[in-house]
Amino acid sequence: MKALEVLKEHRTYRNFDENYQITDDELQNILQASRQAPSWMNGQMYSIIVVKDREIREKMVALNPGNPHMLHSSVFLVFVADLKRTKKVAEHYGVDYPINEGLDPLITAVTDAALALENAVIATEALGLGAVVVGSIRKDVAEVSELLNLPEYVLPIAGLSIGKPNVEMRSKPRLPEEAVIHYDTYQDYDYQLIEDYDDTMEKFAEARETKIWSKKFADYFSNKPNQKIDEFLKMKKFFS
Repeated sequence: MKALEVLKEHRTYRNFDENYQITDDELQNILQASRQAPSWMNGQMYSIIVVKDREIREKMVALNPGNPHMLHSSVFLVFVADLKRTKKVAEHYGVDYPINEGLDPLITAVTDAALALENAVIATEALGLGAVVVGSIRKDVAEVSELLNLPEYVLPIAGLSIGKPNVEMRSKPRLPEEAVIHYDTYQDYDYQLIEDYDDTMEKFAEARETKIWSKKFADYFSNKPNQKIDEFLKMKKFFS
């Protein structure tokens, strides 16, 4: 499938044929495409954990029971922001490594990991397979880190379940262009655009949604952010 067709037809799959095994060639094509993603200064400040071990995947589902596809998909990848590699470089040259004094190094590494993740999604769909991004692995970030034996300066960003879909999904409508695309400067817009999108998503009627789009995020952001992330970042030496 051509790249533009893949991008425009993107949809998330959460149900996979448990008997289907991704081939080594398919996996290597996905990983190669992922590794070719853009990165700041070619720093490639991410790593990819390929999780095939059933016991590890079972433990991840136990932590995150709302995402059983982490076990039932053909393979589960975990994308991590990785500043351990540049720590090794700093030690090699005997220079300081003050990444805990500002946010920019972490933002850079998270961006690199996200770009690699998106390349993996596109490659997966181009191969005629399906995938779902799992950001909720950060809910139990310390436990996931321990399961995967992640060292200091490494932060789990998201997982990716990959497999052969056994339930067809529709391509989900996106926000109106006027609410997302800005030319030259940021342009404010009427709240009616959000209400229009609420109506669009209600008509789309995704079974797993229990609230309208705007209310879902109003409720989500009315709570304090996940404090486990802050604690984890300090523990892993991203911050003092």
